[in-house]
Amino acid sequence: MERFKNYGLWLAIGSFIALLLQTFGVDIDLGKYEQLWNAFLSILVMAGIINNPSLGNGFRDKC
Repeated sequence: MERFKNYGLWLAIGSFIALLLQTFGVDIDLGKYEQLWNAFLSILVMAGIINNPSLGNGFRDKC
């Protein structure tokens, strides 16, 4: 249940939903910044997957 209280998880889920909508054809016109936006969303999704709040405070885990 601790995972659902983590902001990193919700940020990753939101980013994944945005990428999924773009994949299925929802047109978000960002012009020349579209590739940068997709890269940013991908990084946020990967950060949420790597995050493990059960070992510490999310991204600041105990060593």
